[in-house]
Amino acid sequence: MTIFKDLYNYRELLKTNTKKEIRGKYKASALGVLWSFINPLLQVLVYAIVFPFIMRGAGTDNYIVYLITGIIPWTFFTNVVSGGTPCIKYNAGIIKKVYFPREILPISLCLSALINFGISCIIILIFCIIFGVGITPYVLLVPVVAIVQTVLSLGIIFILSAINVYVQDIEHIVGFILQMGFYGTPIIYDLKAYTSTSHATLMKLINLNPLTTIVNSYRDLFLYHTMPNWTNLAIVFVLGLIVLILGYKIFKKLEKGFAEEL
Repeated sequence: MTIFKDLYNYRELLKTNTKKEIRGKYKASALGVLWSFINPLLQVLVYAIVFPFIMRGAGTDNYIVYLITGIIPWTFFTNVVSGGTPCIKYNAGIIKKVYFPREILPISLCLSALINFGISCIIILIFCIIFGVGITPYVLLVPVVAIVQTVLSLGIIFILSAINVYVQDIEHIVGFILQMGFYGTPIIYDLKAYTSTSHATLMKLINLNPLTTIVNSYRDLFLYHTMPNWTNLAIVFVLGLIVLILGYKIFKKLEKGFAEEL
């Protein structure tokens, strides 16, 4: 396929752009890349203090580890989607001057977020040790879940980054949807706490959320020391492949007008 040939031919550009994304995010800050660790820790601290007082979700065993195994994967997803949506617009200058495969921009952003996620997984392992959850060989399967999440996330930003060139309101809409998605994914609450029939419809909708399957899979490996639901994960992977293929086609179709619109 042309995409693989282009990526190989421009592999140095892909590598350089990925490094730039990793370093550039915290370039002007005193603590630099340490914010990759500090941000999720601060989020966990806030929810661990506040959430037990407003909902029943904190009744979950090992709630702190439960929180961090949801927040860090969600942060990975939001970093890709919120950062990837305007990535073509933000690189308007180079797009107008130099030819290179435009898909390198969303791909490099996705790769940099994946690398940051891998680093952040160290935090999860540390929390598992500190809070007595422990570490088992199941964590070796975390890259499998990460690949599923990456495929889905990349497909999404192929679509959003291309459309955002033409309709820049997309950035604001995406921010709102991500806020809703946070509460529509069992990150700070446990679905098992809501078993009454009055919540049945809402729970079904939340279970249909692909991020629910992904987050639950990480928790199975880190927290519960068991295999994830491979059937559900395979369904999300197939969905991710469909979104990726469709997203790439949309991206290539809209790519022709990038220089004129930017």
